[in-house]
Amino acid sequence: MMTRRARVAQRLRERAVEGLMFLAAVSSVAVTAGIVGILVYESLPFFRQVSLREFLTEPLWTPLFADPRFGILPLVTGTLVTSAIALLVAVPVGTVTAIYLSEYAPSRVRETVKPILELLTAVPTVVFGYFALLVVTPWLQVIVPDLPGFNMLSPGIIIGIMIVPYVSSISEDAMRAVPMHIREGSYAMGATRMQTALRVVVPSALSGIAAAYVLGVSRAIGETMVVAIAAGQQPHLTWNPMEPAATITAFIVQVSLGDLPHGSIGYQSIFAAGLTLLVMTLAFNVAGHLLRRRFRQAY
Repeated sequence: MMTRRARVAQRLRERAVEGLMFLAAVSSVAVTAGIVGILVYESLPFFRQVSLREFLTEPLWTPLFADPRFGILPLVTGTLVTSAIALLVAVPVGTVTAIYLSEYAPSRVRETVKPILELLTAVPTVVFGYFALLVVTPWLQVIVPDLPGFNMLSPGIIIGIMIVPYVSSISEDAMRAVPMHIREGSYAMGATRMQTALRVVVPSALSGIAAAYVLGVSRAIGETMVVAIAAGQQPHLTWNPMEPAATITAFIVQVSLGDLPHGSIGYQSIFAAGLTLLVMTLAFNVAGHLLRRRFRQAY
């Protein structure tokens, strides 16, 4: 039996570990709250000079011109178009890859392919940006001769390739977590491996797969260097992926070079754009959370 002193020491160790875990949780929340607070605080002077209506509806974004215009719509459309192209690439490729690794691949193949896929996340994004500009865009110009050198299609495809490891890895983990007896029950009913994968395993793991999609969306929206290099940094309102455009993150990189005086309207526009990006990302994460809850209740 444990002595009284040993029990007290064990209780103190458990309290210490619990305190450290609580501190880690609180620190993450505090950092997030600090980021939101800084963005809101620095954006308030901007919105004292620019109305929210003009900011959300004006089709021109030229904060550094002699006659500045402050409509965020061109940056929002550029961000949404490149992110949509990226998801059109990453979601089907990542999901199919996850199904193969989870349900079809031998263990040796899985242990080889999955780490190689995850190595893509270690490649610097500036490398992907120049690859999009110097390799992918010329390839696309063979198919579409009128495609300009800067466009949203090429960086969108590359961002999609970049986020494939996020989608495939998390989705595969969710599928592997489905209990084996569920698969065995499907096989006992006469289902094939494909039917089991698509009609049993995927619905059972849909909550984790949805989380992978949400992470992919957030990663695509927040990508900076690829779009800054290959999309052209020309903020004009367009939904055509064949045209050049600027995204919110590319604008922040373009302006955050130390050339603007602190407190100027151009400097404050950086924080207004950052706050818009934060709201967009938060909206996608909330939508993903609600989607996961709905599917969790359904299955």
